Amino acid sequence: MKASQAFGAGLGFRRELIPELKAGVPPDIGFFELAPENWVGMGGSSARDLRFFTERYPFVCHGLSLSLGGPGALDEALLRRVKGFMREHGISLYTEHLSWCSDDGHLYDLLPIPFTGDAVKWVAARIRRAQEILGQRIGIENASYYVVPPGGEMGEAEFISAVVAEADCLLHLDVNNIHVNSTNHGYDPIAFLDALPLQKTCYVHVAGHYVEADGFLVDTHGAEVIEPVWALLDAAYQRCGPVTSCVERDFNIPPLTDLVDEVRQVATIMARHAAVAQRVIAGS
Repeated sequence: MKASQAFGAGLGFRRELIPELKAGVPPDIGFFELAPENWVGMGGSSARDLRFFTERYPFVCHGLSLSLGGPGALDEALLRRVKGFMREHGISLYTEHLSWCSDDGHLYDLLPIPFTGDAVKWVAARIRRAQEILGQRIGIENASYYVVPPGGEMGEAEFISAVVAEADCLLHLDVNNIHVNSTNHGYDPIAFLDALPLQKTCYVHVAGHYVEADGFLVDTHGAEVIEPVWALLDAAYQRCGPVTSCVERDFNIPPLTDLVDEVRQVATIMARHAAVAQRVIAGS
């Protein structure tokens, strides 16, 4: 998938929603996202359910466990399984987190990578190898983090930009993560957006989060999207155009109608920016 292609606004594909979706996918949902680790090698009714939807709707793969910044060997076997899975289901986009989550075993958190020149080279080499195995460019997602990794030689946006350039990969932009990090670590989210290589954006996430009693934010994907995150999404589209975008909801799953309301809001913001782009083209 190229950065210029678009499926519109979509939703995470979750087993809890399958009965409702089988009754009829709302027209506002343009595609679904799934974590390939949760579906590769799946058989029985789950495999049949997935095939029912991948034959009818576009899907995006968003990985959870590749651990691009990790110290251990890159999981090339997983990448080969993902490649076969994507070919089997006609999926054209794969993204992963710019973080690490494993060494001798897998952890339950996505941990930040030190913002150093050596880390840029390490991660970029692993991304290039992943792209070589998959036979395509991948998107890397700006991750949320709660402690600034020690030994930093550059800022987060500079680090992300350097990795994208060194790896020749694409950017998966998560606007909720920008809101969470900018609030917790005290920086300007718009200035952060402007420092990213947004011309490489292939995919966008929008989600909710949890607010602790002291105001600290936790990236949970378990709540409604709030106004500052919608505003960041609008600002992102203003800069990179209405790129394929997904509403993430991983627990506290509400009725499908509530999720569709958020997908519809994404689509409304996308349409506004698409209309502006068309007017600019018509007037040029």
